[in-house]
Amino acid sequence: MTTNTTTSPASRPARPFTALLAKKESLIIDGAMSTALEALGADLKDDLWTAKVLVNEPEIVERVHEAYARAGADVAITCSYQATEAGLAKKGLDSEAAFDVIAKSVTLAREGCRRGGREDAIVAGSVGPYGAYLADGSEYRGDYRLTDAEFEAFHALRMDALKAAGCDLYALETQPQFAEIRALVRMTAARGMTCWVTMTHKAGDPTRLPDGTPLSEVAAWLDGEDCVEALGLNCVPKATAAQALDALTGATSKPVILYPNSGETYDAATKTWSKADPHAHDWDADVVRWKGQGVRCLGGCCRTLPEDVRVMRKAFLG
Repeated sequence: MTTNTTTSPASRPARPFTALLAKKESLIIDGAMSTALEALGADLKDDLWTAKVLVNEPEIVERVHEAYARAGADVAITCSYQATEAGLAKKGLDSEAAFDVIAKSVTLAREGCRRGGREDAIVAGSVGPYGAYLADGSEYRGDYRLTDAEFEAFHALRMDALKAAGCDLYALETQPQFAEIRALVRMTAARGMTCWVTMTHKAGDPTRLPDGTPLSEVAAWLDGEDCVEALGLNCVPKATAAQALDALTGATSKPVILYPNSGETYDAATKTWSKADPHAHDWDADVVRWKGQGVRCLGGCCRTLPEDVRVMRKAFLG
């Protein structure tokens, strides 16, 4: 494994995410990696999804981070959501090569932010759920069952690589299942790291995780975990974000994060997004509402681009 990416614990500021949030009161998170990569001509038709570009065309990943930094993002999320040891092994990468690819995602985020004039930006190491590796929509259902030991074996190399490369905290994102959330938080604490946890919600019920657990129950548990710096929602429909926020904000005293999808709708049968709604990228009224519900960190997920982040930033920060 490459060792020159390692950042010593002594040189890493204590909780830089929380420190920057305390300084600025509100933070802007970047937008979709996938949509921005496609806008630059990248082909994501692969089980690795965005990690395919991380492996084959890393310079495009850096350009995406630069674009979001220029749009005003305070936080860059690494291109490691679907970069796992198991997934990369299917493409012929051994553990050492997989470690280096994942570590590179942090370097690309840092350099992209620097090029975008934001050397002070926070880099959050993306850790997607096991369901994302299955590449069958399981991250929106949470209907898989693994033991804690199996979750540890699956996530360990990615979390170790992100830490070694010096990410500021983990982004445990698009999480659909309480058992996996608990396992990931314990893995975070065991590594002396911190994280944020953002969840999806059950289709048709914005008050619950896809596995059926009430969001309020998960938020209450996370509220008691010291290594969790913030919590909230991501990859949720723009139209249901407010209802989901209501379900969890009363159960936590931690900062609340939201980065929803645009107002476009996804057709699972054709695997395409509908742009029928002319207001899909109108953000102002929603952002004001979400801020009133207590959101302190705001960004975009699927189908958002730097221009969306720029608009959201203006509405959020005033």
